Amino acid sequence: MPVEMEEVINEGASTSSGTAPNKAQEKKKSIPWIEKFRPQVFEEIMGNEEVVSRLAVFATQGNTPNIIIAGPPGVGKTTTILCLSRILLGENFRNAVLELNASNERGIDVVRNKIKMFAQQKVTLPKGRHKIVILDEADSMTEGAQQALRRTMEIYSGTTRFALACNNSEKIIEPIQSRCAMIRFSKLSDAQVLAKCIFVCQKENLDYTEDGLEAIVFTSQGDMRQALNNLQSTANGFGKITSENVFKVCDEPHPLLVQNMLEHCILGDVHKAYKIMKKLWILGYSAEDIIANIFRVCKKMEMDEKLKLGFIREIGECHMKIIDGMNSLLQMSALLARLCECTYSK
Repeated sequence: MPVEMEEVINEGASTSSGTAPNKAQEKKKSIPWIEKFRPQVFEEIMGNEEVVSRLAVFATQGNTPNIIIAGPPGVGKTTTILCLSRILLGENFRNAVLELNASNERGIDVVRNKIKMFAQQKVTLPKGRHKIVILDEADSMTEGAQQALRRTMEIYSGTTRFALACNNSEKIIEPIQSRCAMIRFSKLSDAQVLAKCIFVCQKENLDYTEDGLEAIVFTSQGDMRQALNNLQSTANGFGKITSENVFKVCDEPHPLLVQNMLEHCILGDVHKAYKIMKKLWILGYSAEDIIANIFRVCKKMEMDEKLKLGFIREIGECHMKIIDGMNSLLQMSALLARLCECTYSK
């Protein structure tokens, strides 16, 4: 081979080998953190330890029943099912698992075509293992689709298991509920969300403050997916995780302002409380945003227990009126007046 040709080939090889890692790194950077840091094994899942330990027993024994996992969003329902499937199926995971989002594919045709065809496929699995159909947002399925699914579950019970994740189990028809083991997930605690956020910050070498992480936890309200999305958005937008940056990204009324307003109500000073309320209104926050944060801050404030119950009752009644459409500044001002009245009547 001529020397010139060899040099060209070597140069091309070195260039391609240099760009390949860069492309891989770019691809890794573009992955959302909710996927990048999604748990792969049971030990990595935060919260609901008792429930997860029950599923770990199912995984070791092999003969898993059909299951329904119900709970609020972002607590690890789908992730837990995927971890269970990986342990049960091992290298057969790709061939023996069908994952569908029932909020998009919710009609009877999906059950008749995709799910039924998958259940009919022959896949060689170890003894005691079954194919798994994962239906996310199963409470969005139409009643006709659920009736068809019930029949499919009956016919293919020998080869296929069904795992349904939903927010509200009451929307799943009774015949399906009776064929499944019901598992309920609860919201994650602030400490669990905080621990995961610190772990992600350390992995990503983020510059963060203590009040910044507290703001992430406050805005997430026990939803790990929301917490990681807010964390990534703040990191990409501002580079540093501070309380001010987090509330700019999440666009929520700052809890310190809301707390200050409630403190004026406790002292019975409706004029100073109204000034803060008007400031929040001028900033463009909706009545629903403001009332939601008032409730969340009030729950965590240290005050007389009887007074707190009175505050929460008034906030709840005001929230009902706002949902009915009475969402003016006048309505919010009336709430402040009633909160001050609670203080005087205490």
